[in-house]
Amino acid sequence: MTDTADPLEILLRGCDSVYTKEELQQRLASKKRMRVKLGMDPTAPDLTLGHTVVLRKLRHFQDLGHKAVLIIGDYTAMIGDPTGRSKTRPILTADEVTANANTYLEQAGKVLDMSEEKLEVRRNSEWLTPMTFADVIALMSQMTVARMLERDTFAKRREEGKEIYLHELLYPLMQARDSVAIESDVELGGTDQTFNNLCGRDLQRNAGQPPQLVMVMPILVGIDGTEKMSKSLGNYVAITDEPAEMFGKIMRVPDGAMPNYFELLTEVPAERIAELTDAAKSNPRDSKEFLARTIITQYHSAEAAEAAAAEFRRVHGGGGGLPDDIPEVALPADQVEGGTMVPVDLIRCCGFAKTNSEARRLVAERGVRLNSAVIEDALAPVAVKSGDVCQRGKRKFVRLVVP
Repeated sequence: MTDTADPLEILLRGCDSVYTKEELQQRLASKKRMRVKLGMDPTAPDLTLGHTVVLRKLRHFQDLGHKAVLIIGDYTAMIGDPTGRSKTRPILTADEVTANANTYLEQAGKVLDMSEEKLEVRRNSEWLTPMTFADVIALMSQMTVARMLERDTFAKRREEGKEIYLHELLYPLMQARDSVAIESDVELGGTDQTFNNLCGRDLQRNAGQPPQLVMVMPILVGIDGTEKMSKSLGNYVAITDEPAEMFGKIMRVPDGAMPNYFELLTEVPAERIAELTDAAKSNPRDSKEFLARTIITQYHSAEAAEAAAAEFRRVHGGGGGLPDDIPEVALPADQVEGGTMVPVDLIRCCGFAKTNSEARRLVAERGVRLNSAVIEDALAPVAVKSGDVCQRGKRKFVRLVVP
């Protein structure tokens, strides 16, 4: 972000919608230092590139002189946000939430300015735990059932005849209560959080506070190019991934998703993104490598990005290279007969599959190689010796140790 860039242009980059743009322009013109809220429920231990979309927007506000307020939803996480869920989330224990919250803060520091001047960290248990039952009733009285059931998540469940539990109806109100507690001027969220964020505006009005602006960011598609990035779907890039792992994952991103990744995950100017994502002007593979290098530099270093790129080219560039640090696997003596082994057993021993059926599926998909040769038959014994390399897909290798 350059010092000469227009603040409004910086803040609107990549945004899906703003409630409202006119209010944002007015507040920027007032030169008032805004309190910019982002709430994160620590429901899992690691942050993905998908999480960084809103974290990066929060950093933009910090760089423009505003105060970021990161709400760790240690209380709301124990209930679970029903957003996008076709069924009720499992309730987490306090210990699970605490452990996840600690890793969130550490990882958020890879994106945010963590100085006390630029960041305020709060846990919503601070104001939600002391609430009495009367307080909860008063909170619930600020929204009608009809409006709550308009929410797409609940509406879809009703259409499908799936259950909605009363505690789930409280979640948007609890998140909105956070905005009142910290007197936020702006709240950031993904498109799936729009309803919750707008509830905050309503509760602030009722509390006599100026309603917060709401800035909604798109949901980052996973490396499969179709579903939302999610650890449960296996289509994610964690910001704690090792450089080589991160590089390999990003190189799998479909060409059609590249503009989205460049705009939401980097500071590359729009004109340059247009060039990099135009197949007539740039080689898609080179553009993807540039994206991978850029992201790895952000979360590791330029040196790590260069090493990851060199390793990827060596292994996948057509030269038949192998990684330098291939782990060794000792094969069980009772499964190696006469220097041969049944492929399904070999695949399980290498850790490529947990069951015989999964191993057979990998073979059927031609996804396993032994010394670069595709294993064609899951049950026909293959010759094995110490030093042989077994490979699953393009990135998983093991070197065999035969007794």
